[in-house]
Amino acid sequence: MKETGGFTHIVVGAGAAGCVLAARLSADPALNVLLIEAGADARRDPTLKVPMMTALLLRGAHHTEQFRTGAESGLAGRAIDLPRGRVLGGSTAINGMVYVRGLPQDYDGWAQAGMPGWSWASVRPYFLKSERFDGPGDPAEHGADGPLHVSRPPVRPSPLSDAFIEAGLAAGYPACADFNAPGAEGFGRYHFTIRDGRRESAATAFLDPVRARPNLTILSRARVERIAFDGTRAIGVDVLRKGARTRYRASGEVLVCGGAFGSPALLMRSGIGPADHLAEIGCAVVADRRDVGANLHDHVLIRVGHEAPAEATLHGLTRIDRAAFAFFRAWLAGTGPMSIFPLEAGAYLRGPGADLPNLQSHFLPALSSATVRFNPFRPPPNAMPGFMANASIMRPASRGRLRLTGADPGAPLDIAFNYLSDPRDLDQLIDGVEILRDVFAQKPFDPYRKREVGPGEAVRGRKAIGAWVRDTAGTVHHACGTCRMGADTDAVVDPELRVRGVEGLRVVDASVFPSIPSTNTAAPTLMVAERAADLILSGS
Repeated sequence: MKETGGFTHIVVGAGAAGCVLAARLSADPALNVLLIEAGADARRDPTLKVPMMTALLLRGAHHTEQFRTGAESGLAGRAIDLPRGRVLGGSTAINGMVYVRGLPQDYDGWAQAGMPGWSWASVRPYFLKSERFDGPGDPAEHGADGPLHVSRPPVRPSPLSDAFIEAGLAAGYPACADFNAPGAEGFGRYHFTIRDGRRESAATAFLDPVRARPNLTILSRARVERIAFDGTRAIGVDVLRKGARTRYRASGEVLVCGGAFGSPALLMRSGIGPADHLAEIGCAVVADRRDVGANLHDHVLIRVGHEAPAEATLHGLTRIDRAAFAFFRAWLAGTGPMSIFPLEAGAYLRGPGADLPNLQSHFLPALSSATVRFNPFRPPPNAMPGFMANASIMRPASRGRLRLTGADPGAPLDIAFNYLSDPRDLDQLIDGVEILRDVFAQKPFDPYRKREVGPGEAVRGRKAIGAWVRDTAGTVHHACGTCRMGADTDAVVDPELRVRGVEGLRVVDASVFPSIPSTNTAAPTLMVAERAADLILSGS
């Protein structure tokens, strides 16, 4: 195998965390950083620039890796699709671009578990460090000088979005001016990582401005097969690219940023994981770490929807000519209905007995985000005009696990979330259905509300709703927790994100979350990487 050295730090994975690390570390000219990404460098691909293309990107194969669970018993035996970004920018290049940080109590909970450096007061500066806020909102709650543009797009996708907020207020819930401000609760509008009508990914924000640095090397279409060790010290990675294998050496550290699926899988293929499982699949054990791949969890959601007059919805984009015109308008000018992602209105809600918001909602003026149609040979992806709102559990109790099915890097993963295995999760989703039904029954929806299509008028009572939830609930694509950070010796990484049992190796991504933040996970992942960069640069 060919060997290449000279790097101080190797970053594996150019997603949200990897792009931040590459940019921040390479700002020090004394370091020499290699960033490795399995996907393409697709900066000229227009589909990655137009915000409304999210639904097609998530369902496609061009810039995604399509994982899948096994049969989930809590979801009536259904398997759930789990697309992840496989391109520079990772999942931030294909996601819904919602920018929210979570509740301060999320991070104070981490601190109370023995990690004081991860309290809200400690992590808030790192959120602000990333952000270049374009408003509207309180500037004191946002960053002004960071690379990541955060804005609330001026385009209103539909009058239905206004109706959703007005209906929430009519139902007795408070207004929320900024979901990133303290005490966020109630109905309002989200901020997005959109700049001038185009998607802002971790790659466009952090990586593109620094590509010319002589001490930063970006290697795309390269698969890291294993971490190389000298004893228990990580010394580099073995990479397959264009049919050839090369060992890239690092004199400092290897930083794994493969996400909730990729990071534990790479650790286990490299000999870090439960010893009995590694023996089963023929991997030599470097460090017996039983919690690698454990603690897998995610936000799980339901959708309540109604038919509605077509002119009030996004249904016009099911016409190919309209979709094509809107696409080129957004790509070239950053304007029009495809220059946004239409989950603009939403809510943080308290279900019965909750002392904090425990349900998050996003409203869509369509029955599916797969509303845009470009293929004339397929029927419209969303043939019925309507609207829907989802409700997801902010702090799910159910936990799953990830395992390998073989030592080969191409072997599929065995992913089990165990969705709704904890009955408290099911109860909260039933509450979410009842809350959304009440909101949609309010007067602001009177001009628009037609037949309920989900759950449907016949589904009444908590038992029937619970059965419908199991039959229809899905994921918000916020997988995390599989390389849990903690102060206890069972945790995969310590509070400085160093992998226990070995040296020269850290994990930096959403897999280190000990518990999921109460919101979309892109912004918290960027925060983790910002703090990790500071820890590395300070020698911690």
